[in-house]
Amino acid sequence: MNAKVKGYMLGAIAAATYGMNPLFALPLYKAGMDPDSVLFFRYLFAIPVLGIMLKARGRNFKLCRKDIPPLIVLGFLVAFSSLALFLSYNYMEAGIASTLLFVYPIMVALIMSLLFKEKLTLQTVLCIMLALGGISLLYKTGSGATLSTTGVLLVMGSALSYAIYIVGVNRPRLKDIATLKLTFYILLFGMLLFLIRIDFGKSLRIVEDWYLWGNLLALAIFPTAISFLCTTQAIQYIGSTPTAILGALEPLTAVFFGVTIFGEVLTPRLGCGIIMIILAVTLIIAGSNVTAYLIRFRKLFPRLPFPRK
Repeated sequence: MNAKVKGYMLGAIAAATYGMNPLFALPLYKAGMDPDSVLFFRYLFAIPVLGIMLKARGRNFKLCRKDIPPLIVLGFLVAFSSLALFLSYNYMEAGIASTLLFVYPIMVALIMSLLFKEKLTLQTVLCIMLALGGISLLYKTGSGATLSTTGVLLVMGSALSYAIYIVGVNRPRLKDIATLKLTFYILLFGMLLFLIRIDFGKSLRIVEDWYLWGNLLALAIFPTAISFLCTTQAIQYIGSTPTAILGALEPLTAVFFGVTIFGEVLTPRLGCGIIMIILAVTLIIAGSNVTAYLIRFRKLFPRLPFPRK
C-alpha cells in the first residue's frame, strides 16, 4: 500500500475512533452509571494500557519534581473539560455539542495571539467570523428547540479549558517530556478529580452485567491506545498538518452516530452550520502555526455524552 494512502487511512481511523464513544458510554448510562463513575473507570483502565505502551517502547516513568505541579494543573484542565462537556449534553444534542467543541483550535490561535504575541492574520480573523456564522446557524436544534445558552456556555468552557491545556502542554518546560509519558501522568492526575467527585469510592457506581465491563475497557482502548498509535503513525507518513485536518472527522462521526443511532435530526440549516465550523477550523489548521500545538497531544481523552433528562 502507498505510504500516503496508509497515512491518510491511519489519520482517518484516529479521528473516527473518538466518535465511537457514545456507542460504549450510553449502555453504561442506561445501566445506572453516572459520568463520574464512567470517567473514573475510563481513566483507571487507560492508565495501565499507556503504562504497557511506555514499557514496550523502552521508556521509563521518571519525572522531575518541578514537572509535577504543571502536570497536575494540566490533568485537572482536561478533567474539567470533560465534565463541562458532559453537562452540556444535558442541554443539547450530541452532534451539535461535538461540533461546537471543535472550535478549540480557533481558541488556541486566539490565545497564542493575545498571550504570546503570535501574529493574528486576516485569514484567522475571517475563519473566526466563518465559525461564528456557523454557530449562529445552530441556534435551533433539528427538532426545533432553541439552543440552550447554558449548554453553549458549558461546551465553550470545555473547549476553552482544552485550548488552554494544549497551549500549556507545549510550553518549554513540558515540551521535552515524551508525549506518551506526558499522557500517562495527565491521565493519572486527572483521575484524582473524579476520585474526589465519587467521594473516594463511596459514590462509585458499578455495573452488574459482566458484558458492560467490555464497554468500559473499550473506552480505554479505542479512543486512547488505538487513536494514539494511529495518530503517531499518520504523522510519520503524511505529516502533522494533514493529520490535524483529518481531525474534522471527529465531529462528523459524532453527528453520524447521533443521527443514525440516537435519533437526532439533521436539517439543511444545521448541516450548513456544521460545514462552516469545520471549514473554518480546517483553514485555521492549514494556514497557521497552531498545528504544532494541536498535534502534540491531540484529543486523547474522549468526550462521552451525558444523557439528557
